[in-house]
Amino acid sequence: MKRLIINSDDYGRTPDISRGIRDAHLQGVVTSTTCMMNIPTTADDVVVALKETPKLGMGVHLVLTMGRPLSAREAVSSVVDANGNFFKYDPFIANIPNLKMDEVKAEWRLQIERFVEAAGRKPTHLDSHHHSSFFSPDLFRAMLELAREYDVAIRFPFLDDVWSELEETAKHVPDLMTEFDPSHPDAFIADFYDEGATHDHLLAILNSLGDGTSELMCHPGYVDEAFAKESAYNFQRERELKILTDSAIKEAITANKINLVGFADL
Repeated sequence: MKRLIINSDDYGRTPDISRGIRDAHLQGVVTSTTCMMNIPTTADDVVVALKETPKLGMGVHLVLTMGRPLSAREAVSSVVDANGNFFKYDPFIANIPNLKMDEVKAEWRLQIERFVEAAGRKPTHLDSHHHSSFFSPDLFRAMLELAREYDVAIRFPFLDDVWSELEETAKHVPDLMTEFDPSHPDAFIADFYDEGATHDHLLAILNSLGDGTSELMCHPGYVDEAFAKESAYNFQRERELKILTDSAIKEAITANKINLVGFADL
């Protein structure tokens, strides 16, 4: 049996991105999303999703590399810069040896609890912005401990060639996966992104999908000029949205006998 989770990252990044993700579900093939709960407007967007897209799976996109923490600045001093913001990607990588895992875990728990408060239920799964939860054994352990605590699935991206450059940092993965045995998809598809986010490439992915449960990561959304100036991955999101709502994609899913599912179905 072929089962596919089509999961959109970044729900709550902006209200327009959230609206685009909901449209990608209602008019297209997106089955799941993960929410950036440290953004002030995301809790309201979660409430809208519960009303407009009740069948859309919603997880938590654990954040350490964008915006500000939910925790008081002094409580998470090892994860923020001099201005109290999370480090951006490259400075975050450089700062990993200085992270205090009790601070990381406390902040991530607050992000999960913010979701539970908004949604009235636990998330379907955990993943992380920029895949930051997979960048060290301690970070991955913290994520796995929280997944066990809340009894939820995780994204598992180490099955894709995209992660070959993380070979050294990923050596800890097998032992931790054996220790925690979390629910997770059998395969992860990361290359429907940027130049790879094309109609033909998505059709090729669907036509070659193997048995088991796969997760396809995507980033649809509507984008305004303010966001386009802030983020390098901007109008590509609208292209993704157009592809993910195209009737030919739905027809290919049917033709290949692919069952669309969410993380809650694992």
